[in-house]
Amino acid sequence: MTRLITENWGWKLTSLALAYLLWLAVANNPVYMTTISAPVQYRNIPSYLEMSTDVVDGVRLEVRGPSNRLTSGQMNDAAVILDLARVSRPGEQTFPVEQSNAVLPPDVTLLRAMPAQVRLIFERRLTREVPVHLRIGKRPPEQYEIEKQELDPPVMRVVGPESRVQEIHTVDTDPVDLGSVVSEAEFQVYSYLPDAQVRFERNQRILVRISVRRKPT
Repeated sequence: MTRLITENWGWKLTSLALAYLLWLAVANNPVYMTTISAPVQYRNIPSYLEMSTDVVDGVRLEVRGPSNRLTSGQMNDAAVILDLARVSRPGEQTFPVEQSNAVLPPDVTLLRAMPAQVRLIFERRLTREVPVHLRIGKRPPEQYEIEKQELDPPVMRVVGPESRVQEIHTVDTDPVDLGSVVSEAEFQVYSYLPDAQVRFERNQRILVRISVRRKPT
């Protein structure tokens, strides 16, 4: 019996010490479960396609891990990354939210996601030119009228999902105030698109030149 105790006593003490340290680590860092909000990020979006649905920008993640891994500092970089490389044509595509595409600290496990899937609709990208419509906020003084107006540029190039771009027939400017204009004036205004899925290809600023004259008596 004595021999069993004393044989390889060095290894046995080392094992005992390691077991004690492991116990301390577990005791000091108990495993907890919590729910966090994580942003959804998209990569490898095909250049010829557009997402025509409202993009999901965040999900709720139920996670489990050691308490020292679930602090706000450790979880600040948590995210879900959806790889769109497999999308090759227009239509619906569903992407699961799972451990493999969740960015989490080491030793933190994803239990479930809410929602568990993200469904996106893809359309071909379309670019087209549409005319600019000038909005007049306040008219010239009563005895004056607009003689001429010029817009630079007179048309704007818009880009987006095919079906949504086809619904855009004009773009409106911010309103210009002509209440004190009695000859000529210039304004720098911005144009506006009502569909959040459609954007301008370049600068959306418009130069407006207005000539006002006195009305004939």
